[in-house]
Amino acid sequence: MKKEKRTSEQRVDVYTRITDKMIAALDQGVRPWVQPWNNRHLAGRVSRPLRHNGEPYSGINVLLLWSEAMARGYASSTWMTFRQAQELGACVRKGETSSMVVYANRISKTETDAAGNEIERDIPFLKAYSVFNVEQIDGLGDRYADVPDSGIAQRIDRIEHADVFFAQTGAIVRHGGDKAFYAPGPDIIQMPPIETFRDIESYYATLAHESVHWAGASHRLNRDLSRYAKDRTERAREELIAELGAAFLAADLGIVPELEPRPDHASYLASWLSVLKNDKRFIVQAAAQAQRSVAFLHDPRTVPRRDAA
Repeated sequence: MKKEKRTSEQRVDVYTRITDKMIAALDQGVRPWVQPWNNRHLAGRVSRPLRHNGEPYSGINVLLLWSEAMARGYASSTWMTFRQAQELGACVRKGETSSMVVYANRISKTETDAAGNEIERDIPFLKAYSVFNVEQIDGLGDRYADVPDSGIAQRIDRIEHADVFFAQTGAIVRHGGDKAFYAPGPDIIQMPPIETFRDIESYYATLAHESVHWAGASHRLNRDLSRYAKDRTERAREELIAELGAAFLAADLGIVPELEPRPDHASYLASWLSVLKNDKRFIVQAAAQAQRSVAFLHDPRTVPRRDAA
């Protein structure tokens, strides 16, 4: 019993540590998931954080490591554990401090129901572990050196690979008016004309945001959008999922929108803070939902539809 209680407390502590980091940033009016786009070291380059083998991190780990990269001024997007550095013949410099990432999994537990029947219940858990940015490690040589851009790409009116990506999702996108939104009834994304956006990157970032809402429809990923219009808290939750998903997707597409948020984002800061302070697990859940939506947009065959409870 004592071991089970200790494990539960450790699990809650991981959620609390993650949430407290996000709250601290939001309290300063900063959205931690867009901080790296304002990092002078990145020089217009943005990507997901990478493991030592080049595999990108996902979900909440993207937010944690983006936030760490910004706070510490790292230019590299690659991270590894102390042991992985040793296996590569390198070593973490003395005095360097690690950054937290988490591993998500489920354990099965047998319980007895009211009728005396034994049932299996899956319990999700997070396990925290430590990683170091490659800029904290000596002896790696040029294996993880960032390759500088050969030059400045010629600016074009549209971003072709982004157009191809959004077209393949199958979402119906209509243009007109001065508001961007997803309408569940007709199942369409409404966007202002592309010419009205501050820059082309902002157009695609906004389209990414609305596409995450679109992916959550009942006949796709089946997020409950029914209370969006009437419940301010539920609206804030869904907007945070879309906000995170748009950030992940922008990184996947190599799109770097301006740091200035959409006008409606400012009004969500207080709501997001309220939700996070009252639910220590939600930032992790929101990041997972955002990751699932982005995976669906990349290839719906890889993400099974979630049936209603």
